[in-house]
Amino acid sequence: MTPTTPPSPTPPSPTPTDGPSATPASARPVFDPFDPNWSKDPFPLYARLREEAPIHKNDLGFWVLARHEDCLAVLRDKRASSDSLNVATERMPEGFRSPISEDDPIAAVMIEMRPFLFRDPPDHTRLRGLVVKAFTPKVVEALRARTQEVVDELLDAALAKDEVDLLDEFAYPLPVRVICDLLGVPLEDQDRFRGWSNALARGLDPDFLLTQEVIDERGRAVLQFSQYFFELLAERRQHPGDDLLSRLVQAEDGGTVLSETELLSTCILLLVAGHETTVNLISGGTLALLRHPDQFERFRTDPSVTRSGVEEMLRYVSPVQLTGRALTEACEFGGVEFQKGDFAMLLLASGNRDPEQFEDPERFDVTRSPNNHLGFGFGIHHCLGAPLARMEAQVALTSLVSRAPQLALAVDDVTYTTNVVLRGMESLPVAMRA
Repeated sequence: MTPTTPPSPTPPSPTPTDGPSATPASARPVFDPFDPNWSKDPFPLYARLREEAPIHKNDLGFWVLARHEDCLAVLRDKRASSDSLNVATERMPEGFRSPISEDDPIAAVMIEMRPFLFRDPPDHTRLRGLVVKAFTPKVVEALRARTQEVVDELLDAALAKDEVDLLDEFAYPLPVRVICDLLGVPLEDQDRFRGWSNALARGLDPDFLLTQEVIDERGRAVLQFSQYFFELLAERRQHPGDDLLSRLVQAEDGGTVLSETELLSTCILLLVAGHETTVNLISGGTLALLRHPDQFERFRTDPSVTRSGVEEMLRYVSPVQLTGRALTEACEFGGVEFQKGDFAMLLLASGNRDPEQFEDPERFDVTRSPNNHLGFGFGIHHCLGAPLARMEAQVALTSLVSRAPQLALAVDDVTYTTNVVLRGMESLPVAMRA
């Protein structure tokens, strides 16, 4: 998440497209993140890419992979780095990443504060290892009762009204409350995070897609989060409690402790990643159920499909649409040669609708099994909070459909945000009793 220059008003001139298809480059579809349809309704576009250009270099100079098999192969490969510092920027569009210069201390600080999500071993291994114990299935299961309390409280308030924005009054506050409880963030401070978190979520998109205003807002959000956690961590050093912040302050690995910047970046990552994607999973899962009444009824009446239903929502909704990897060596995927320094964008949501992996992939089926989706990624960067997100969605959605069996959309259609990486709705108006 590095401050960069604004993107050019038009994309760079096309780069010859390589790949396994013999179709002329000029006639083949490419992933164009400037096209608003990628956030509005990307799935027909994904289908065309899988069929006609499953691996291609797009007009912006980076590789795009659309098939499940190829995405999984890259995620598994040790030569695929999550650190953007390994990208050969001369092959990338202007604004992909600004060079760090001696007279740009802000950029240097932002690089230093990269969370472990955007680092490789050994740093990634050490940092992730210090927090992974907070998200084991056993620890998460102990949070189920507290999660149910929050769900019940939110649903009590929503059911007292005829119509609500379910995103604003249910899908958003639930995971925020849970992750803040886990971290030990005071309840009265939680409302302060929404604007900062939204700025960071928008800023997860590649910098060349963002305006300077969005990049500046992201930088301010990092500074605001950092100042907040700096003060809170100082308080935990003096008065430790039974929360994750206190354990992070005291954590050691081989005699070393987290540095101040590592502590701050880890806290920000856990807070933002701990709720942003879950918000989109709960709201997107609700929308999928509402648009498939037979599946809504099956999910509502059959407890045996609770777990498989949430897994299907992770596949079908794909809250995280894509991720990127830099290649640290020359290698081959799907019969295509990649060079050291190439950047590969993995369309996880496309892989989740790949007919080579899933039978009838466009069908939403809460009983689907097996379901080897890429909703939480794969490999060493597999989502740390996956057990927590699964548990929250299970509790939230089973409670929602049980207590509001006549739940119905209050609009003909919903509007999605313009984010490319994290796909979510701007609002979800529903009638609690149709």
